Amino acid sequence: MSIALSPQSNTTIRLVQYHDLEAVERLFLEAAALADPDTVAEVGKQLQQIRRWYAPLKFLSFFPNPLQDAFCTYVAEQNHRICGAIQVSPFNRTRSTWRVDRVAVDAEVQSQGVGSQLLRYCFEAIWQARTWVLEVNVNDKTTLALYRQNGFQPLAQMAYWTIAPELLQALAEREVDLPNLLPISNADAPLLYQLDTVSMPPLMRQVFDRHVHDFKTSLPGAMVKGMGERLNQIETSNGYVFEPQRKAAIGYFQVQACQDGTQPHTAQITVHPAYTWLYPELASKMAQVVQPLPPQSLHVASADYQPEREEYLEHIGASRFAHTLMMSRSVWHKVRESKSVRLEGLQLSEVLQGFQPVQKPVPGRITFKHTKLAARMGRPTPSDRAETSSDRF
Repeated sequence: MSIALSPQSNTTIRLVQYHDLEAVERLFLEAAALADPDTVAEVGKQLQQIRRWYAPLKFLSFFPNPLQDAFCTYVAEQNHRICGAIQVSPFNRTRSTWRVDRVAVDAEVQSQGVGSQLLRYCFEAIWQARTWVLEVNVNDKTTLALYRQNGFQPLAQMAYWTIAPELLQALAEREVDLPNLLPISNADAPLLYQLDTVSMPPLMRQVFDRHVHDFKTSLPGAMVKGMGERLNQIETSNGYVFEPQRKAAIGYFQVQACQDGTQPHTAQITVHPAYTWLYPELASKMAQVVQPLPPQSLHVASADYQPEREEYLEHIGASRFAHTLMMSRSVWHKVRESKSVRLEGLQLSEVLQGFQPVQKPVPGRITFKHTKLAARMGRPTPSDRAETSSDRF
């Protein structure tokens, strides 16, 4: 499907096709080089994989499945020439929040507002999306101005840290005290959901809109993920810390370790705000996971609402290599249309309360003045009505 934005505009926005991939790759690489030259190699590798798997991904997009939006990309075309591209993806399982992965516009048409046209097209075309999120490098002033112009507001500041191999070796030598470290399965999804909910501010929870099934792994998703890990020589290890007294998860980690040493290891870590003493323990555990593999650094992210994590990373000597700004935008008319009462959250007493009268009825009173006035006007009095009704029987 292709749409011309206005009669005066010669820009047409449509879904990407196979013959567009070369031009899209060029645009995305040029945008990555301007924003952060260190990410060009990673972006190029991702785009090469997408070109390799384009046919299966295109086939999966024709029917509902977890991978139908694995490569959702739109292009802007002028005079049969690709001048802009945008890649988006669902952020949660319900697809109520979507993510803008990257936007790229040719330098020759930046003054024509092609980037804004791509964003607004996605806002309207993807009907499930009520909220949009994205991350942009703080030094990429052009892209940051584009997002601000289209209604995106700052949500949180993200910092990315790298832990050198020698620091990982020192951390791995430390004895870990985690008696309740358990492996993760789909049965633990409610515990991980509660931990994720309590570890972020209310505004973040509202924007992310995660649910229990976001922490479960389906069988097709596990198969595709395992295939990708084998092709990329990546091994995933994870676990969570269980607190038996509160019956809750208080810490979680996941490490994607590179087995051949060609790229850095990546880690995700979540700690309950009341149990910040877990940071050294989980960091040592992650260091022990990657210790048998070829020496490589470990990348960890932190947000500005996690000051304890940033303090700990600075304390052990980790270095910051990227600083981004997370932004969000709500599609207000979709939010209003989607608001509904969730019946599963209502109690029976709350449901029946609507059928009860607000106050007890007060019986009416008949005074002599009203009776005399009715007799004078020739109307039957209430007593006459009673006698008449009794005569009928």
